[in-house]
Amino acid sequence: MPYIPTRYFCLIAALVTLAIAVSARFATNDYFFFAGYVVLQYVVMATAWNILGGYTGYVNFGTAGFFAIGAYSAVVMHKLFEPPLVVSIAVGGVMSGLVGLGMGYLTLRLRGVFFAIATLALAIVLQTLITNWDFVGGSRGVYIIRPANGPFGHPYIQYLFLTMLVLSTIAVCIARAIEHSKLGYGLATIRDDELAAEAAGVPTLKLKLIATVLSGALMGMAGAPLPYYVTYLDPSSGFNLAFAVNSIAMPLIGGTSSWLGPVIGALLLATIQQIATVTISSALNLLIVGVIMVGFVVAAPNGIVGLFERGVRARRRPAKKEAA
Repeated sequence: MPYIPTRYFCLIAALVTLAIAVSARFATNDYFFFAGYVVLQYVVMATAWNILGGYTGYVNFGTAGFFAIGAYSAVVMHKLFEPPLVVSIAVGGVMSGLVGLGMGYLTLRLRGVFFAIATLALAIVLQTLITNWDFVGGSRGVYIIRPANGPFGHPYIQYLFLTMLVLSTIAVCIARAIEHSKLGYGLATIRDDELAAEAAGVPTLKLKLIATVLSGALMGMAGAPLPYYVTYLDPSSGFNLAFAVNSIAMPLIGGTSSWLGPVIGALLLATIQQIATVTISSALNLLIVGVIMVGFVVAAPNGIVGLFERGVRARRRPAKKEAA
């Protein structure tokens, strides 16, 4: 596949986003927007997780914590000022990014399972704090009355869908830009051999902090619209286990070596979950994730992208031998 410069890639992504937004205007069933919002939300979360977990090799089990920070930041903003949704998304991203920076300073000197456990502990601490914070509803939760229509006069769920569509495009462009930059190459050296990278003069701690901040900020931005989507938010829904499981499983199923893997995994897995929710039961969602993940670990440990690349290499070998 020929290399496309980042600026042209982002231009193509913007045109595709515009085409989807225009096509969505012809949808007559509102469930399309409800389901599409969830699928795009997981595209952002999977892409955000992959910046730290895939590019850098640091597995983050605290995804739900960063996601909930964004959601509860939007609740605080709504109760204080009722700003536009875009402002709440920006605030949620900043707050989650700052938490990611603090978590990075405390935990990024840990490696492997110790770092993963530390991130899980962070999510538990954050959930405990939210549960005991009365201003955001505490354990009883909080209701958010969303407007009937968005800024352009369309139903608000369409506005939420379009907002998440733009946010997913931004997340994918950021991940693609990182992958083909000095930052991305530095993160790859950390993933492959961190001790060798340090010996070669790579500023490993600095790069890991950048990855943690970017990953946390994108997760927080994905969580900020959640209160307006569900209209009722409590700690058990904000820190839902499904967010943590899906954001890890989707990149692993799609492939963690590139920006494309999380996108494919999120689109595939989230779409299957939405179909199962309508046709069977939402209780099967995590079971579906587990079964598919086990299948890919056995059959394609490098994900769908890795499986495709292996097939391409296998087809090229006979051609090279024949040419030789």
